[in-house]
Amino acid sequence: MSTYTIQGATGEWEVVIGLEVHAQVTSNAKLFSGAATAFGAEPNSQVSLVDAAMPGMLPVPNRECIRQAVRTGMAIDAQINAWSRFDRKNYFYADLPQGYQISQLYHPIVGEGSITIDADEKAGIPEDKVIGIERIHVEQDAGKLMHDQHPTMSYVDLNRTGVALMEIVSKPDMCSPAEAGAYVRKLRAILRYVGSCDGNMEEGSMRADVNVSVRKPGEEFGTRTETKNVNSVRFVMQVIEYEANRQVDLIESGGTVDQETRLFDPGTGTTRTMRSKEDAHDYRYFPDPDLLPLELDDSFLAECRASLPELPDAKRARYENELGLTPYNARELTAEVETFARFETLLAETAKALGKSEAKVATPVANWALSVAPGVIKSLGDEADASHATAARQAAILKMQDAGEISGGQAKEIFEIVLKTGREPDEIAETEGLKQVSDTGAIEAAIDAIIAANGDKVDEYRSGKDKLFGFFVGQTMKAMQGKANPAVVNQILKDKLG
Repeated sequence: MSTYTIQGATGEWEVVIGLEVHAQVTSNAKLFSGAATAFGAEPNSQVSLVDAAMPGMLPVPNRECIRQAVRTGMAIDAQINAWSRFDRKNYFYADLPQGYQISQLYHPIVGEGSITIDADEKAGIPEDKVIGIERIHVEQDAGKLMHDQHPTMSYVDLNRTGVALMEIVSKPDMCSPAEAGAYVRKLRAILRYVGSCDGNMEEGSMRADVNVSVRKPGEEFGTRTETKNVNSVRFVMQVIEYEANRQVDLIESGGTVDQETRLFDPGTGTTRTMRSKEDAHDYRYFPDPDLLPLELDDSFLAECRASLPELPDAKRARYENELGLTPYNARELTAEVETFARFETLLAETAKALGKSEAKVATPVANWALSVAPGVIKSLGDEADASHATAARQAAILKMQDAGEISGGQAKEIFEIVLKTGREPDEIAETEGLKQVSDTGAIEAAIDAIIAANGDKVDEYRSGKDKLFGFFVGQTMKAMQGKANPAVVNQILKDKLG
């Protein structure tokens, strides 16, 4: 169990957290119209007559949006409701011409599910924890208001109006900023694996409403506040930290927490009141008369399930159990879609180049992908052209290293040149003199000279000072200008000094 608490003047307080994540569905058209959904288009250039609420226009559900919501529900082992219904949520949006939002309250398309967040001792999550998902419902997004510098005029962009959203509602199972951050990261990874949302929080494709309340240990839930439209994991954690402390200070000073909607200011790290928080009955929900209930047949559900990819937890388990990777490497490689995709491509290419199984080469490939390659790319900065770092070229470097033809340092040097020029690794190793010397004759001659020049140290080594072995290795590598194969050097030294 998490031990995160806030120490107030009257003792410890627990924090209770629930998140409502709005994820924009990956589709080329909106939820109820054929208008495009591309980000960054000219204002009001992606608006159909349905989106603009022209008289007589009727909504038609987008099959792909429904499919993506179902696939997402399946990915979190949630109940899929073969029968669901759209409702009208009535309140004024200046940027939603209908005057209401089409959503799902009473009969959502996805019911209860769960997400497991991983243990992280450093972050204060001592063990894996299951976070309940209450529901996923599909609804349409509102547009965007833009205000001029002098608050006399506002502009409305309806491009986002009617874009399909999945609202993923967690249960109040989180009790620390770290748990909430881990939950959002895990949910984002699942959405991106499934392909149902691109997870781009900066562009607003995924954002969270953060519900926070505090209570004394063992007491009933306190009054919660909801902070709207938080668009980064770091900001979600900041909201919780600030809100929890604000509520504790307010209660302990004799005040009461109002059920309200608040906004987060990233510049100050604080929240402020936006409006009082409505209850469901305030929105006057009723079944949308323009839309029939959604009825999903068995073949549609079977196709959705068959289309699911290997998900993060399953992939991580396979990396550990079948490829023999460490838990850390497996976790890092499966955290992002792009990371595992690059790794698996390089793994297949390297196994083919070496004529070995993927399990045999997985560890060096993982170390290269997570540490060596990113380090070289970062050190080069703008000099690096990532397009040159093809899987075939990286596999060629790993093949030479596996064969003992180049050292780890030489592998980095070759990769630097590849990134700068796009030349082939084998050619670079030959022409730039970046191959290890494995000629035993040359290495023996160098070692004989070093032993002859250091008779006193040879005697000390043979009398028990084993640490001097490193001295002889260093002298040999220096004599060979760093190009001698370390394994060959070590073996010849052991034979001659023994």
